[in-house]
Order: sequence, then structure tokens, then C-alpha cells
Amino acid sequence: MKFELGRCLLNERLMESGKSAEWLAKELLLKPERIYDFIENKRVMPLKIAISIADSIGCDVRVLYDLIPNELEVKGN
Repeated sequence: MKFELGRCLLNERLMESGKSAEWLAKELLLKPERIYDFIENKRVMPLKIAISIADSIGCDVRVLYDLIPNELEVKGN
């Protein structure tokens, strides 16, 4: 099944983990503005960063976004 990315759930995952965006930025050697861009859906997390974020806050990478099933799959693939 194919999925579309919905809303970024990073802020919710940070709150659940008790960590802040500033902590995460420092942990991953990123500018805090970049983390806030992800949170505010201004930028999509690259897979490598999403994996690092998930590892840092102790969650599965798939729970960082709302995943929307794409019902219009291409036939024959």
C-alpha cells in the first residue's frame, strides 16, 4: 500500500518523550529553526534525519507523521 505524508507529529512525540525542540537540535547538531520547520510543516524531514530523530526520542519513525493511505494505486505495479 502507498501512503501520503500528512501532518508532522514531531511536536507531539517530543512532548511524549519530555524533550524539547532545542534539546533535539543540539542532540542532532542541527539549528533549532530546522526542527521548528519540521514541526510547522514548512519542511519535510529527510529519511536520514527522521530516523535519527526517532532514535533520539525513542519512537518508531512511522509515528512522526500522519500517514494517509493512498487509495489510487497504479494498477499493474
